[in-house]
Amino acid sequence: MAQPFLIDIDAILRSKMGDKAKWVPGFLVNYLKRIVHQDWLNEFILLEGDKVGVPWIKDCLEFCDIKLKVEGLENLPDDSDGRRFTFVSNHPLGGPDGLALGLIIGEHYEGRIKYLVNDLLMNLSGLAPLFVGINKTGKQSRDFPRMVEAVFGSDNHVIMFPAGICSRKIDGVIQDLDWKKTFVTKSVETHRDIIPIHFGGRNSDFFYRLANVTKALGIKFNIAMLYLVDELYKNQHKEFTIKIGKPIPYEKFNRDKTPVQWAALVRDIVYKL
Repeated sequence: MAQPFLIDIDAILRSKMGDKAKWVPGFLVNYLKRIVHQDWLNEFILLEGDKVGVPWIKDCLEFCDIKLKVEGLENLPDDSDGRRFTFVSNHPLGGPDGLALGLIIGEHYEGRIKYLVNDLLMNLSGLAPLFVGINKTGKQSRDFPRMVEAVFGSDNHVIMFPAGICSRKIDGVIQDLDWKKTFVTKSVETHRDIIPIHFGGRNSDFFYRLANVTKALGIKFNIAMLYLVDELYKNQHKEFTIKIGKPIPYEKFNRDKTPVQWAALVRDIVYKL
């Protein structure tokens, strides 16, 4: 059995920063290792060995003792006729929500799923086969349209969090930012019905305060993202409710509204579930 790919903050910094990584202070590197719970993650990765995909997700949720209460399973459409679908959800947690949807949808459709995700998540080797990693700000950004085309043109169901980042506290309410239109335009082009999903949950007050402070300071880098594993760690031993809505036919998304307006409408549908 091949040695599983372990999380290595030093190596990730080198891959992202090149020679500049050596100038990152040691205390900061050690702090990063603590907040991403490098040893905890690697404990699980070693337990899993070479297991990947949906079985890996199932074991991960069990390792974290995260339980799911799912409503609306009857709304998952049959794909025996070759149809493929786009599943869209709010993104309150930035970790367990993605794992949970992967488990529910992946088990139902025998692993035929793909996510579009931040390319940092490609370091999770057990999930990498299900991911298409996107670096929207780096050199890879020019390939983003091509990669989206490939995913939607594939024989896989697509799972998306159209806000792009996990929810923030806005006007005192934990909610997604505006949803991007990509899931609408590409679903129409590839004749995919859209299934709305609501995930109930929240991160810590610290997470939301940090996100709002960095925004107020005009810091463009998503610092809060660095704490998502820490939030996953805190969300151990909890139960989350997932509500699956009725499929929305792709034909509905006509020219009566712009794709941005349709995306906002689907977002509203999700929050009403």
